[in-house]
Amino acid sequence: MALWLVRAGRTGEREDFVLEHGLAAVGWDELPDLASIHSKEDLERLFRATYSGDGPGRIANHVGQVWAFRDRMKDGDLVALPLKKRAAIALGRVKGPYQFRPDLPGGVRHTRPVEWLRQDLPRSAFDQDLLYSLGAFMTVCRIERNNAEQRVRALLDGKPAPTLSTPETQTAVEPVEATAPPDLEEFALDQIRTFLGQKFRGHSFARLVSALLTAQGYRAQASPPGADGGVDIVAGRGPMGFDPPRLCVQVKSSDAPEDVKTLRELQGVMRNFGAEQGLLVAWGGFKSSVHAEARRHFFEIRLWDAGDVVKALLENYERMPEDVQAELPLKRIWSLVLEE
Repeated sequence: MALWLVRAGRTGEREDFVLEHGLAAVGWDELPDLASIHSKEDLERLFRATYSGDGPGRIANHVGQVWAFRDRMKDGDLVALPLKKRAAIALGRVKGPYQFRPDLPGGVRHTRPVEWLRQDLPRSAFDQDLLYSLGAFMTVCRIERNNAEQRVRALLDGKPAPTLSTPETQTAVEPVEATAPPDLEEFALDQIRTFLGQKFRGHSFARLVSALLTAQGYRAQASPPGADGGVDIVAGRGPMGFDPPRLCVQVKSSDAPEDVKTLRELQGVMRNFGAEQGLLVAWGGFKSSVHAEARRHFFEIRLWDAGDVVKALLENYERMPEDVQAELPLKRIWSLVLEE
């Protein structure tokens, strides 16, 4: 058995579709049905004919990924899908062979059936070395370093992760992973998320969210430590905070995903406080049922997970209070992006 990284679009544009339809899918829409391709050499010839303008290195890279998806992935293998729209990773199990699906939209026609076992595991549940491997800048990649498969299976089963292998006992890495450079942006974001998760807990996390809202132009007031009456922060616009939209904020710093009960509790608090809008902030993210219900309240409630908090922080860092900047020292850098 193996663990595979399979992405769902550069910006996650296909992730909702594949999760809903029980699929893993790759692009390369110009390629025909690959069911009759029985060797990597045949696939390479097809690539050269289809993408005649691509150089040898690019073709070799893409052939390796598509062949892994078409042939090397086996029933029972695990699939990891790092989500772009929230700070979570979906995990599933391959349930069948490659299928070409011309009935599906572009980008999801080369498919493998997958039973998605978890769609809401927060990135904070994964060790940093696993996040580094899952940040490989490729569409398809086998993840094998440091007992990755055994550790992810243990994570799925709610068991302690196995001890890491030493370099002498570690299984050789598949070439498709060895050629995969990391996504440096995602790696940096994971480092920031890890630091925030350790530094800001409980009331400190509510204080951070309050500072973020202030930086966005709200007049925010955080509840003192202790019982908060069901609301951690109230905020409004204007010099006194009286202007709409009036906002109730509930903040959860646990690593566990929140369920729909928390969302409904926030709705009740909003009515009690006369707030038109609510913000539910959960460091550990949300179960899929929460996202489904929140869509029905689009003009009333917003959800922030760890990724949204980090995004808001980076957008407003220069306007954050000096004490927060001192606790969380960040520096903007430029990096050359080599996607191939």
